Amino acid sequence: MTEKHIVYHIPVCPFSQRLEILLALRGQTDAVEFRVVDITKPRDPELLAKTRGTTALPVLETIDGRILKESLVILRYLDEALDGPPLRRSDPLEHAIESMLIAREGPFTMAGYLFVMNQDRARRDEHLEKLLAIYRDINDFLVDQNPKGTYLFEDFGLAEAVFTPMFKRFWFLDYYEDFELPAGSAYDRVRAWRNACMAHPATEQVVEEEIVKLYYDYALGAGNGALPEGRTVSSFAFEPGWKSRPMPPKDKYAGTVSDGTLGLIA
Repeated sequence: MTEKHIVYHIPVCPFSQRLEILLALRGQTDAVEFRVVDITKPRDPELLAKTRGTTALPVLETIDGRILKESLVILRYLDEALDGPPLRRSDPLEHAIESMLIAREGPFTMAGYLFVMNQDRARRDEHLEKLLAIYRDINDFLVDQNPKGTYLFEDFGLAEAVFTPMFKRFWFLDYYEDFELPAGSAYDRVRAWRNACMAHPATEQVVEEEIVKLYYDYALGAGNGALPEGRTVSSFAFEPGWKSRPMPPKDKYAGTVSDGTLGLIA
């Protein structure tokens, strides 16, 4: 038994940031104890025993010792379990509508991560179009549901908490792929939504410099703490801290530079 729910997480993980955003919006940042997991090292056997061998994060351990997995499951659980009004829409129809938007998050996230991890310059435009097609679909959905608004409804809600961490992680596309949403009505509504989500004060857990530096190895096709060929230290290493490191090279297709050039050696 513990006094608080415990979340085992990676500090920069977008799926964990969803929970942090929820807690910030509810004014209950101390309601959950966050325990950091270093993904560049083998998992603690005690944690693996709790998760029955799975390594995906975040994982929530309830006060009575039950284990919950999958960030959307944990997000919805905390939204209902914590004191105060829930973030999800209380009206059944409105909740169904926000769930329809949330259902688009999986393909959106996958498209962005496959884009940044792509190592074939000839396939860049293919990945770009896949991501832009999803942006256009979200734009159409927002225009249909709330054409003149800022968020899906009148306030920052559950759908915004789900998508905002991904919007911020996609800073790595801005940096490594020179990505930007095209001008025009096909993107104007989703652009306004994205910008408002990213500017919300409850979403300031990460900054662009942090994302660009820590996700350098993703841009080289090496995710989840894996090492690019020729390197011995992951860009996700805790030390040296990201603030002391130089910005990585933008040309991801040229291959990795050395650990020393990246500031990964103390």
